[in-house]
Amino acid sequence: MSKIIYTKTDEAPALATVSLLPIIQAFTKSSGVKFETRDISLSSRILATFNDYLGSKIKYENDLEFLSKLVKDPKANIIKLPNISASIPQLKKAIHELQLKGFKIPNYPEKPENENQLIIQSIYDKIKGSAVNPVLREGNSDRRVPSAIKNYIKTNPHKLGVWTSASKTHVTSMQSGDFKNNETSLTSNKHELLNIYNYDSDNKKTILKENITIHKESIIDCSYMNIGKLQEFIENEISDCKTKDLLFSLHLKASMMKVSDPIIFGHVLKVFFKKFLKKNKILLDKLNIDLNSGLSNLYEKINNLDKNTRERLAEELEYEFKSGPDVAMVNSENNISNFHIPSDVIIDASMPAMIKSSGKMWDKRGDLKDTKAVIPDSSYASIYQATIEYCKKNGEFDPSTMGTVQNVGLMAKKAEEYGSHDKTFEIKETGKVCVETKDGKTLFTHNVSKGDIWRMCIVRNEAILDWIKLALNRAKETKYPTVFWLDEQRSHDKQLIKVVKNELNKIDTSLLDIQILPPYEATVFTLEMIKKGKSVISVSGNVLRDYLTDLFPILELGTSAKMLSIVPLMNGGKLFETGAGGSAPKHVQQLMEENHLRWDSLGEFLAISVALENIGLKNDNAKILSSCLTNAIEKLLSNQRSPSRKVGEIDNRGSHFYLALFWSEFLSNQNENILLKKEFSAIFKSLSENEKIIMDEINEKQGAKVNLEGYYKTDDLITNSVMRPSQTLNNIIDNI
Repeated sequence: MSKIIYTKTDEAPALATVSLLPIIQAFTKSSGVKFETRDISLSSRILATFNDYLGSKIKYENDLEFLSKLVKDPKANIIKLPNISASIPQLKKAIHELQLKGFKIPNYPEKPENENQLIIQSIYDKIKGSAVNPVLREGNSDRRVPSAIKNYIKTNPHKLGVWTSASKTHVTSMQSGDFKNNETSLTSNKHELLNIYNYDSDNKKTILKENITIHKESIIDCSYMNIGKLQEFIENEISDCKTKDLLFSLHLKASMMKVSDPIIFGHVLKVFFKKFLKKNKILLDKLNIDLNSGLSNLYEKINNLDKNTRERLAEELEYEFKSGPDVAMVNSENNISNFHIPSDVIIDASMPAMIKSSGKMWDKRGDLKDTKAVIPDSSYASIYQATIEYCKKNGEFDPSTMGTVQNVGLMAKKAEEYGSHDKTFEIKETGKVCVETKDGKTLFTHNVSKGDIWRMCIVRNEAILDWIKLALNRAKETKYPTVFWLDEQRSHDKQLIKVVKNELNKIDTSLLDIQILPPYEATVFTLEMIKKGKSVISVSGNVLRDYLTDLFPILELGTSAKMLSIVPLMNGGKLFETGAGGSAPKHVQQLMEENHLRWDSLGEFLAISVALENIGLKNDNAKILSSCLTNAIEKLLSNQRSPSRKVGEIDNRGSHFYLALFWSEFLSNQNENILLKKEFSAIFKSLSENEKIIMDEINEKQGAKVNLEGYYKTDDLITNSVMRPSQTLNNIIDNI
């Protein structure tokens, strides 16, 4: 029996799984392929972590821990769907929901008052943010657009907003004092343990972290963000925004950079609302306001006050909003701004969406307006400025003729910034931070002030070599120009460039087009190539991998969810990631309001196809299943059977039916395996004869409100009823 692990996650993909998985399991059962589920949803991870608190005989298995071991197994074959990278507000809501369901788990202590609360907070902090991806990514990333998707887009291009040279939209970042400009790096020459200490002005030592394992030839980076310079920068940009009548929009990655970016977010709010905060300091201190969690935390606490105080604070807050520049809105109708929750505006999704829409974002009146995109750290901001400048000069792209950008991303072994969480600190004492060896030698020293954000990043040599090898293999297979996005003026990249050049010198690259360019120049080169209809491979670090695999696909395809994401695991297994656009909470909101789920499972379809293809190396039936599924996906697209945004039209569940219909059709028409042909001829006959009945049963349920008896942990029976509304389809699938 060949096994594929299929992850249960959160929000829209979790709901879609309830509809799709029974079809997949039924279609592959006779071929000796088993789809086994593992639950890595936020609620499951909380319950598994706090098993000792539950006081019941039921113990929740830690499936993330199981998968962390499986990814090191050469036989691993895993499909990983998008999950919530929980911000503190999301984490607290999930905890509250579980408590209401009777689970006796502790509250999240925002400001611990004793050692027990510190322990509880530290446990929850391992769950919040991007706690899943760094654990599972035991390999580097290979992302590309499948040919079926590219062919479809050429004949069915999406619309891009019109760009003109008159646009005032631009990107702004710190020019000094940020992580990029304060970065220092070195390559370790031996295996060793390192310690991080904070020395105050009296040279009193505070331990930040000890016994950090460093492997030989690892690249180590240390840097910090000067909060004084951050506040000065934000102050200037707010003023400039007001003067030039631009929308103020803040773009961070609070989900993945779960320690540093919420702190930065909080400082932006402290500057923007400084008069309000100063005037009401005593009251707000009593309320224990945490602006790192966004304005939602402030509104939540204010709503618990008496009517007069509540109304006074709301008026003063609204006045401060009106006194500053307009702020970009997440939801204009509900008055939810860019400042509401840190996880509401994730840079790798928000910036491409803005560029796609003529460089505009929504204001409080529901109108699109030119925008100042504030990206405090300058490390990667130039890629967006380069794209904006290019669009101003050359106009918007044409998806029907533009080329494609593949990506090879360095992410194995918790590489670079995305592995820095446990080595990132908000500095408590003005003085210096030192990184020292066990024998007392100092490797890094930074002079810091109280409140600064200091961090250490590490990337291991074996991950770098695997990344370079993967990039060269893709370059040889495609013959596309291949660009390493590395800046020799940046300390970290300088160390990486040495390794890249050393590896390139070992092989004959005369027939390959290999370049090393800093991000701004690499962006311009890539944009010029795809404008001409040519294709490029971008080879980038971990953060840029995230940014680039949203930026270019959103321009090319309208969404990053249509990318094929393969992670060749370093020990030989495979991890297939789906739905790069996230877990789509707005899709869930629409389902609850209208019983219409617009989530497109195309990413899952593609991942299932390549996972079956992977098994097909040893299982001929799996190879046939994969080939026929690929054909079914192409027919599904060409026949416009993807989910619509509008209630009453085809949604996720209807799309799954048509996938089953077309997949069974191609299986019934193939002649490589007569038993499969016979089995699926009968299935295709049943599905095609009942097409109208099935679609009527699915669509007639739309339009009404749905109560799933939970958000982070829904009721299984209710969810199954909602997501499998056609009894006719269920009878066919369940009896295969």
